Amino acid sequence: MKWLAEFWAKVTWNEILVFVGLFAVSLLLSFLAIGIVMVKIPENYFSSHYQRDFLPGSPWIVRWGAVIAKNIFGVFLVILGIILSLPGVPGQGFLTILLGLIMLDIPGKRPLEARIIKRPTILAAINDLRARYKKPPLVMD
Repeated sequence: MKWLAEFWAKVTWNEILVFVGLFAVSLLLSFLAIGIVMVKIPENYFSSHYQRDFLPGSPWIVRWGAVIAKNIFGVFLVILGIILSLPGVPGQGFLTILLGLIMLDIPGKRPLEARIIKRPTILAAINDLRARYKKPPLVMD
């Protein structure tokens, strides 16, 4: 307990405000990214019949560079989602994890994505968001 008292004695209000500001900005960016992706993905994305091809027709160097960047960003989002899922941390943890998984190119991710998206509250929230932008609801197998 002594270390905690010493820690709080050293922290200034400016530092606290900076961290709160960074948290608010990152939370806002997370919500924005989740919203854009959930509205833009095809309604049959979570269907087993969906065929995906990332950047078709692009030169191989551009395609592989984009795939690597997409996967790095996906890992970042999964880690951020896990942090947001912790008790006491506000944010959309499961949706952020889902967004990260969508970005990743790993084998076996489909069942995990489907398990997250099939949660009634998450599916309802996504379909409400899609309806607001006149997009059809997600089709689940």
